Amino acid sequence: MTAKGWWAMAADPAGPVVRTPHGAVRGRYERGAAVFRGIPYAAPPVGPRRFRPPEPPEPWDGVRDAAEFGPTAPKPPYSEAFAQYLSDPSIPGDDCLNLNIWTPDPSPGARLPVLVWLHGGALTRGSSAVPVYDGRTFARDGVVCVSVNYRLGVEGYGLFPDAPPNPGLRDQLAALRWVHEAIGAFGGDPGRITLGGQSAGAISAGVLLASPHTDGLIRRAVLQSGPPEVCERDKVRRMVRRMAARLKIPATAAAFAATDRELLLRTQAEVGRLSGPVLGGPAFGVVVDGDLVPRDPLKALIEGDTARDVDLLMGWTRDEYLLWLVPGGLLEPIDRLGAVAVAGAMARCHAGHEIPRGYRALRPGAGAAEIVGQMVTDHMLRVPLHRLADARPATSHLYEFAWPSLRPGLGACHALELGFVFDSGDIPESRKLAGEGAPHELCDAMHGAWVRFVTTGDPGWEAWNPAHPVRVFGDGTPRTAYGPRDAEYALWSTTPRTPPPRPAAVPRAPGAELASAMRRLRHSVGALRR
Repeated sequence: MTAKGWWAMAADPAGPVVRTPHGAVRGRYERGAAVFRGIPYAAPPVGPRRFRPPEPPEPWDGVRDAAEFGPTAPKPPYSEAFAQYLSDPSIPGDDCLNLNIWTPDPSPGARLPVLVWLHGGALTRGSSAVPVYDGRTFARDGVVCVSVNYRLGVEGYGLFPDAPPNPGLRDQLAALRWVHEAIGAFGGDPGRITLGGQSAGAISAGVLLASPHTDGLIRRAVLQSGPPEVCERDKVRRMVRRMAARLKIPATAAAFAATDRELLLRTQAEVGRLSGPVLGGPAFGVVVDGDLVPRDPLKALIEGDTARDVDLLMGWTRDEYLLWLVPGGLLEPIDRLGAVAVAGAMARCHAGHEIPRGYRALRPGAGAAEIVGQMVTDHMLRVPLHRLADARPATSHLYEFAWPSLRPGLGACHALELGFVFDSGDIPESRKLAGEGAPHELCDAMHGAWVRFVTTGDPGWEAWNPAHPVRVFGDGTPRTAYGPRDAEYALWSTTPRTPPPRPAAVPRAPGAELASAMRRLRHSVGALRR
């Protein structure tokens, strides 16, 4: 079809119409943007397609309506403790491998930069329908924004002897390839695609960046509170085996596919209470598979030439751990556990005695909860992202989100920055985490930096260099600080490691208090892995 023909379709007064590789879709004009929701990029993962890699959708005749969000992947709901802070709509239906597009100009001549967004949620929750991820503000500022649904939990990341691994990650790859092929018709430039995500979405983006299957698909990447990482295969197997034991079925994809889906989700939620950033128990995650993920992705990006020409925007929130601990009221119990909790964090982080000693010296008066929280945060997030920036200084920009929530006790916690990145701080779903009265100027500053990065590769501050510049988004005007938390980073990178204490040498808290605290920890922290 000629460019004139494409534009004629887009200009339809009943709503913009664009032809995808599998058929035409009709969107809606909303507040200055053309919006297309629920476009299938793969066939519904049902029947023989469950637990299998994604397949192309069946082509359709006529014009498919794309006004509403499509079905979300099957998932258990958040616990009440977390639901008061995080929104996670659930939309029924089998056709859950779909995506949404916000564009300021649905015509092939526009050639606008593109942001492809992967949602977070520990690979067990979340969706592209979360209102905080509204892409209208990116479209308003000249960026085509795409948000993606993908399979979650045991259906997306279970490990079975009779099915290929990582189907959820393969969904994301299929969506990325779909965007590369189709986005030009929606006004996007397939040569300027930024792949971004937060938490599990950032982990996924980093893993895809390191994959040989994405060569030429990604120009830039945004990793928010999640480094490229893989999960131990045994950890995933334990999740599957424990689910199978509760269900009294074989630990095979065939047996799981024959089990009622709601029962699977309930069982997954029960078994998953032992997982989490602090506990580190069995969990679902991306695994090395010799194909899509041929090796550890962080090592591939640090040690090799993989994706060397890709610009990186990476960062964290100052108090990530508070969202892991505050909803369940765990700060005070962990402080009471004291040395027991610190010893557990040492084992979780493979750290010797010198690491918590260093944190206590840097944080005089800090309780056990703060020491544990910051240790786990640095081990999981800051240190890997520092290492990646060190390996790619000229193309990396780092930030820290330091504005404290107006809700009591949350500080600058995990996921708080999302409403500022998407400039959606005024909606009720953002206020659940940020409270009432989030500063508009901070939304403008942070969202503007992301738009600049997606458009040009330069968010507005200097790239990583030996001075370690980090853009700090906090109270007042954003500023560039040099070497924030470098002392903590040095603890992990230069201190000789000594083995963590043996369990028998750990001081023991009163049995009832320890048992109660551990039950609460498993219930509350296990609801949110990242």
